[in-house]
Amino acid sequence: MTQKNAVSKSTLGITQERLEAFDERSIAVLAKRLDQDDYASPFDGLSDWHWLRALAIHRPELTLPYLHLIDQEPFDED
Repeated sequence: MTQKNAVSKSTLGITQERLEAFDERSIAVLAKRLDQDDYASPFDGLSDWHWLRALAIHRPELTLPYLHLIDQEPFDED
C-alpha cells in the first residue's frame, strides 16, 4: 500500500492492513490536515479524526506528537 493510499480519505474503512501502512510521514500529513481543520465537509474531518484515534490505539508510537489533536476530555451530557 502506498503512502497516498494510507492517508486517503476513503470510505473503505479502517483495517489492520491500512493502519500498518502508516509511517511517520503519512501520520504527519494526516495530523497537518486535522490541525489546519480546512475540510470541504465536516465528514472529511471526522474521517481523519477516526483515523488518528485508531492509530492512537493500534500504533501509539506514531501518534505521540499528535495527541493534542485527539479530544480526550470527558464531558457531561446532562
